[in-house]
Amino acid sequence: MPVRTILATIGLVLATVVLLYIVVETRRVLTWLVIGAFFAVALYPLVGWAQKHLFRGRRRALATFLVFLLVFAVLGALITAFVVPLAREGTKFAGQLPDLIDQARNGRGPIGGLLERTNALQYVQDNEAKIRDFATGLTTPAAGVLAGVATGIAGTVTVFVLAYLMVLEGPKIVDVSLNVFNPTRAERIRRVGHDCAKSVTGYLSGNLFISVVCGTLTYVVLLVAGVPFAGLIALFVGLADLVPLVGATIGGVVAVAAAFIHSVPAGIAVLVFFVLYQQLENHLLQPLVFARTVKLNPLTVIVAILIAVELAGILGALLAIPVASMIQVILRDVWDHRRGQPKDEPTVGVDREPALTPETKERAE
Repeated sequence: MPVRTILATIGLVLATVVLLYIVVETRRVLTWLVIGAFFAVALYPLVGWAQKHLFRGRRRALATFLVFLLVFAVLGALITAFVVPLAREGTKFAGQLPDLIDQARNGRGPIGGLLERTNALQYVQDNEAKIRDFATGLTTPAAGVLAGVATGIAGTVTVFVLAYLMVLEGPKIVDVSLNVFNPTRAERIRRVGHDCAKSVTGYLSGNLFISVVCGTLTYVVLLVAGVPFAGLIALFVGLADLVPLVGATIGGVVAVAAAFIHSVPAGIAVLVFFVLYQQLENHLLQPLVFARTVKLNPLTVIVAILIAVELAGILGALLAIPVASMIQVILRDVWDHRRGQPKDEPTVGVDREPALTPETKERAE
């Protein structure tokens, strides 16, 4: 074997190892880049519409700023809708906490009665030292939680900055990159990229529509059942439903728990609603909506979600459908340009004899 071949093989192996090492060490940054690109592709049509209709095709920077300002306003409204009721109830609970603790110690009140019936109060009194040591040890992971929160905030800011720059500089980057190819290939790449972007936008619009339907129906059911904070719970269920396949179940657990805390009949009614709605969403609503917006059949949707969840968890579940749709677009384009086109010379029969005689060819030419 030539020495050059051996050295080339060793070089490829080392380059692969180095590339895998870089990917593993920078996986957090790569995750931020993927999420930023996802949001950039989703917001790109909206920025293009604003630039065309509000600024007559100019001032893309201002159009991008207005769109992202609108996104920040929507996110701020959602956070406010969560934080304000939670802060109000948290303050109310903090004021009642000393009285609840006193009742629990004396076996009075709803909490004290529950502890008395389950012998939990006696267990707490017998193991007070162990519980105190356990509570003291919770301060150590608390630092890790704070570090995780700080990392999450930094990641969110980074994703928004990346998405903003991608949307703002996207046309320039695309034009410069396509100048490397000949006009025919460049037009083909541009067309495939446009179809991929449409699939991402279609997925987002379809997913938002399903989440709105889920949140609205949940609000109506909770309101009829008399469950407190129906709007807040329904908002959480709608946001959780953005996660395909399991989102409605995650939100339903919270809604059912809140309903059972209110009353047993309300809990049963909400439980029955979510069991029925989960079947309706998974077998009718999602396939119907995604078949129109993303053009994926239900089997592909489920397989893509299961594989993506196994590889990347919740992030994989969120990106599974648009990634599968983009892969479908690319494979369809490759098929059309490699094997999907008619043969240069049509043939017939098992022996594949030419369909056109020399005289027919001359007349056709």
